[in-house]
This record gives sequence, C-alpha cells and structure tokens, in this order.
Amino acid sequence: MPHQQILMLFGLLPVATNISTWWNFGSMLLTCSMLQVLTGFFLAMHYTANINMAFSSIIHIIRDVPYGWLMQNLHAIGASMFFICIYIHIARGLYYGSYLNKKTWLSGTTLLIMLMATAFFGYVLPWGQMSFWAATVITNLLTAIPYLGNTMTTWLWGGFAINDPTLTRFFALHFILPFGIISLSSLHIMLLHEEGSSNPLGTNSDIDKIPFHPYHTYKDLLMLTMMITLLLMIVSFFPDIFNDPDNFSKANPLVTPQHIKPEWYFLFAYGILRSIPNKLGGALALTMSIMVLLAVPFTHTSKLRSMMFRPFMQLMFWTFTATFLVITWTATKPVEPPFTTISQAAALMYFLFFISNPIMGWMENKIMKM
Repeated sequence: MPHQQILMLFGLLPVATNISTWWNFGSMLLTCSMLQVLTGFFLAMHYTANINMAFSSIIHIIRDVPYGWLMQNLHAIGASMFFICIYIHIARGLYYGSYLNKKTWLSGTTLLIMLMATAFFGYVLPWGQMSFWAATVITNLLTAIPYLGNTMTTWLWGGFAINDPTLTRFFALHFILPFGIISLSSLHIMLLHEEGSSNPLGTNSDIDKIPFHPYHTYKDLLMLTMMITLLLMIVSFFPDIFNDPDNFSKANPLVTPQHIKPEWYFLFAYGILRSIPNKLGGALALTMSIMVLLAVPFTHTSKLRSMMFRPFMQLMFWTFTATFLVITWTATKPVEPPFTTISQAAALMYFLFFISNPIMGWMENKIMKM
C-alpha cells in the first residue's frame, strides 16, 4: 500500500524507547513552520509593502478578503506558538544535555537567530505605531558599532530614517528568510539522525530502541492535535491576546508611544538590553543573550550528560527559567525603580547560569571521585 511505503522511512528509523513528551516539540516546530509559510503566502497575495498603504492593506485583509481574518490571526498567533515551542525545545536541550550533539545544536542556534530575524521583520510589516517605533529602536542599535555604525544603519534603512525603502526590504527579507529556515531545518534533522536523539537518562540509546512508526508518530500526533486545538481556541476567542494596543494605530513618526516594546517573545533580550545603561554595552548584551547558546556544548565539563542526576544543576536550571520569565516581565514595565534594579539582577543571573554550568560540572566530578 502507498502509505506504507511513505511510512517505511519512519518505520525503519530506530528511536530510544524512553524519550518523553519533551522530545515532541521538534515535530511541532515543523508544523508551525509549515503553517506560517502557508498563511504567510496567502497574506502576501493581498499585502502592499508601501508606507501609505501597508496599514490599510492589513485592514482590507481582515475585513474584505474571505477568511483573511483567519489567515492574519493564524499567522500572528502562530508566530507566538512557534516561539513557545522553540523555547521549550531549547530548554529541553539544555536540561537533557542534547547540546553535546554539537553539529545539531549549532545548526539549531543558527535557526533560532534566523527565526528571530524573520519575526522582527514581520512585526514591522503592519506599519502600526509599535511596529514603526520598535523597528526604529532596534535598528538604531547598529549605530553603537564603532566607525561603521552610522553607515550600516543608513544602508539598512535605505535612507536617513525608516521609510518606504525600509518597509520594502523588510518585506523582501521576511518573505525569503523562511525558505532559508526550511533548508536549515532539513540540515538540522539530517545532522540529528547522524547520531540519533538523546534520551532523558543521557545514556547510549543503542541497547533499547523501537521503530519511530507507529509508536512515536501517534505520540507526536497527540501533541500536534493539542497545539492546533489551543491555537484555534486563541484565534477564535482571544485573537488580540498577544497584540499591543498601540499597533492598532497607523505609524506616526511625530508621536512616540509612552512605552516602546517589541513582541513578547523578544522581551527577555530587550530586558537585558535595557538593563545596561550604555548603548554599546546593551547592544553587546542583547547579542550575547542569544550567542551564549553557541558556547554551551564547549563548556560542558560534567561526566553526566543529563541534568536528571545533577541536583545542583537542576536548581540552577529552574532558577534560569524563573530568571527568563522575570526579565520578560520587567521588559514590559517602564524604565524606573524598582524595575531597573530587578532587570539588572535578573540579567546578571541569566548569564550566571552559563558561567556556572562548567564550574558545577567540575565540582560534581570532584564529589563523585570522593
């Protein structure tokens, strides 16, 4: 039967028996990616990348295009789902030591950077107040680069301020980058299957494996069904839950919003940026908040792979998770005490996790020798 031939590929794929639900987020990310490309394609048919018409074209999509409201909401809320899944996927990688599969981890971190760039460009496209001002603030960080900063910013903007050329190139980049993400995702999956998935115990899985189909295909389908149900519930009942009220007004360069902030999934990085009073220092901290993930495979010193048997690292990990949420929360608040102090302390603790990882590993090895 034809479907059996298609599933033969998965049927012949041996996977560890004991991988938990935390391993399902890869397939969920793939689904999010497909959903974003499809909905984005239909939106691009009706969108106009012009500063005088962009905002009106979004209103036209929502009001006049058949099921345009559904496409727009699925695309916007789908992006939030994408980031929820990718953050859980990364957290699982950190907790269970999946980063020791270096090639997979490095390609995954590159995917995260590409995804963040794509989401940023997409946030600018509706040309609402927050879209315009978030783009102004974030792109303006390039001016912090010594010597080249101003030239690079003018080059990125296509002029001396954010204007029509900026919107046009951001739309072009937002359209092309997902294809790069799909290509790199294929490479990510190929590199993963060179070595195979790790497992919660962090041990070698070769001694106990089962076929991917039917066991893990149905397991994946359950989580996918739950994710799509949640997505459709939010789209139907709370479509504006992740939106910023300022973005319902058309971009006005003469009126600055009281509190400029990007989408919720960038708030942790934005909070780290704001916690440092120096422009260059803040820009470096913002870059490092993502780039620090590249260092994790090279700073692992423990003899144990998974944190399941590392109680001290478990404490550090959950402190790190709480820190991530605290930075996200402080980034939504105005730049004034006590929020500045809280965000500075949280930013310090965020980086402390990555510094403590090799130290804790070394200490654990010493304790085990006793």
